[in-house]
Amino acid sequence: MQPDDLILRLQQKDEKAFERLYSLYSESIFGVINSVLHDVEASEEVLQDVFIKVWDNCESYSSKKGRFFTWLLNIARNAAIDKTRSKSFKNQKKNLTQEYFVDILENKSSFSSKVDAIGIKKYIKALGEDCKKVINLLFFKGYTQKEASEELNMPLGTIKTRNRLCINKLRAILVN
Repeated sequence: MQPDDLILRLQQKDEKAFERLYSLYSESIFGVINSVLHDVEASEEVLQDVFIKVWDNCESYSSKKGRFFTWLLNIARNAAIDKTRSKSFKNQKKNLTQEYFVDILENKSSFSSKVDAIGIKKYIKALGEDCKKVINLLFFKGYTQKEASEELNMPLGTIKTRNRLCINKLRAILVN
């Protein structure tokens, strides 16, 4: 069955279509969520929340606005960022083990593995280093534009402009 057919059936609340879409996308979406949270258990919880949101709000998806995966990815990314900002998640991370910090240090430059998790590595390679840094912080690490500005030691306006330009470049690459 084609993805468009599955999406149409999902919008008609067909449970089999939902199960199929879950099996198609859950692994990639989990990778994106986990790259933001760095916590398998919390990532699994957010993944379930994401697919509940998809089930509840599937009628709001329109192929005229973009691809289903992009819509799903945005829901997942926003849910993961919301989780990092929640009080319970922050409290849980106060007493982190040293393994967590070692993992962060070892994976600090693992932008390529995160990009590869959602299948856009070849497209990101075409972008410049500045774009890679901005996209990594804003989309894969869940930074706000203000936090990215501070991390990269750039004015907030520069981050906003660079983000818009980089997304437009990526969009142009994907269209071609």
